[in-house]
Parts: sequence; structure tokens; C-alpha cells
Amino acid sequence: MVKINYDVLYLLSEGSRLGINEIGNLVGRSSPRLKYNMKMLQKEHILKEAYTVFDYSYFGILLFKVYFKGAYISEKNKEDIFKKLDENPYITSIYELSGEFDLVLEFCTPNPSHFNKELKKISSEIPTLNNYKIILNVVSHMFTRQYLLSKKTFMPLGTDIILGGDREMENFNINELSVLNALLKNPNIRLTKLAEETKLNIKTSNSLLSLLQERKVVRGFKCVVDTNKLGIEKFRLFLKLHNINPERDKELLNFAKHKKEIVQLNKTVGDWDMEIDIESFERKRIRAIIIQLRENFIDIIQTFNLIEFFTYYKRSFLPDYFFKEKIL
Repeated sequence: MVKINYDVLYLLSEGSRLGINEIGNLVGRSSPRLKYNMKMLQKEHILKEAYTVFDYSYFGILLFKVYFKGAYISEKNKEDIFKKLDENPYITSIYELSGEFDLVLEFCTPNPSHFNKELKKISSEIPTLNNYKIILNVVSHMFTRQYLLSKKTFMPLGTDIILGGDREMENFNINELSVLNALLKNPNIRLTKLAEETKLNIKTSNSLLSLLQERKVVRGFKCVVDTNKLGIEKFRLFLKLHNINPERDKELLNFAKHKKEIVQLNKTVGDWDMEIDIESFERKRIRAIIIQLRENFIDIIQTFNLIEFFTYYKRSFLPDYFFKEKIL
């Protein structure tokens, strides 16, 4: 394993569109050295595919998660299943857990009826995907991987991206849809290529991208990190809450915001009320956070469950079907 510059890894994973000069100014490294660091991160497949963070709620879309038990029998069986799932235009994310559930699919659909139709279709086509729990994602808070930073040489990138919740659906014109579609297909697309793909001039396409970011429709550009190759422990904590009020809810969110190992918090409806993703180089640090969480919020945590998060195979926040219906 090559020596990792974790400051560079942090910046690339949390801001995949950052240029070499921007990163160099932040970490105080020369361009040739940075190019080498970036090349090694990609060559070793530590930095995997990039993805654009869209706030799907502005598109009138609901996010459902389906947790499967016994989804596949063998590695070959798994590969065949994943290939078929990747072709589904409503599935935005595919990832594996290790524990009670072994596969999770995230669906973005216009309504619950359409989601149910797609899930039934998949279950009939793939018989092993017939034992599952369904969760509705209400709102997500995405935090950056500040635990990667070796020292406070620069301010961390935006630390709390909020997706979902009670939003008014927006209407997008054909030029905006073209830009959004290009960013979905290629999050790191250069401005000249973006203009070419959208058939707009560079000034217009760049202006539309900036406007979509200002409107908080486009929330960021990130990369999937192979935490397994770095020896990073990654777990998802499932909480069932009771007796909660707005004040305690806010305190729980603030707790998560101030723990650099907590990278995401999802409020959900279903068998549990909250999911918290925790990452650390030390398993004991994850255990310490969970103990603090239980001690500080014993009055509202009814039950909890901890499952190891293995890896992402696909990650996105908008479904392919949306643009096929709007643009074609």
C-alpha cells in the first residue's frame, strides 16, 4: 500500500471537482506531487466513482430503502444480481452490509405506488430478494469525513448537507435539465465538456451550474472511498426512538454534528427512526461514541442495532428515469 496523504484524500472525496491548484493551495503541496498522490489513490482504487449530491426532494421524488436478508448465495450469484439491479432506472444506490441484512437498495420514485410496483417486479425476477424490510427516508444530514484530516491546516468543506425534508417541488427548464443530467452521468465533467454535452455555450452552462448550486438543488460533488482498503471501520447504527420532542431531537443532531467520525444521519419512517453512519480507524472509538450516545440520550433511545457497513457498489441521488421522461 502506498503512503496516503489523508488531507488530499479528504479534499478529493468531499470535493471531487476541486482542481489541482485549489488543493495545492490548501495543503501546501506542489502540482507534480499532488498529481502523483491523486494518481495513486485512483490506481489503488481507494478513490472510486464520483457522484453528484442532488437534493432529490426538489424533484418531487421519494427515497425508499429496502434492506434484504439472504439476498444471494455465492459471489457469482451476487455479480449476476448486481448487474441486473444496476440496469433498473429507479435504483440509485446499491451497498452491502455484514450482519442481519446483507444488501440494501435505495429507490427514488415519484410515489409509493410506483416504488411498490418496482420492488415487486424485482422480487419476482430475482427470487432471493423476497425477504426484506422497507424504510422511507425522510431527511438526511451528510457530514464530511473530518476524521481523515491530519491537522487543521484549512477549514473543512461544508460540514452539514441537508437532503430531503419538506421542500417545494421545483420546475426546471430544458437547459437546467440538460446540465443536471450531464452532472448525474459525469460529476467531474469539465466546463468545456459540459457546454458540449448540453449544447450550450460555456458561459451559459457555467452560469446554470452556479445557479443550481445557489438554489441548493446541487449540493456537492463527492467520491466513494474504499474504506476497507484503508483499514477504516464503518458501521451503521439503527435507532428506535420514543418520547422525543423538538428540543431533544435538536440535541441529538448537534451531538452527531460534533463527532467527526459520524458521516451521515438519516431520519426515517419504518422499523427504526434513525440511521447513523460512523467511520473510524479505531473500532474502540466507534464503541466510545455509541456509549456516549446511549448515556446522553437514554430517555429517547428505545432500542438500537449496530451493523457493519461493507461497501458501496453504486451511489447516486437522482434516478435515470427522471431525465429520460423529461428530456427525451
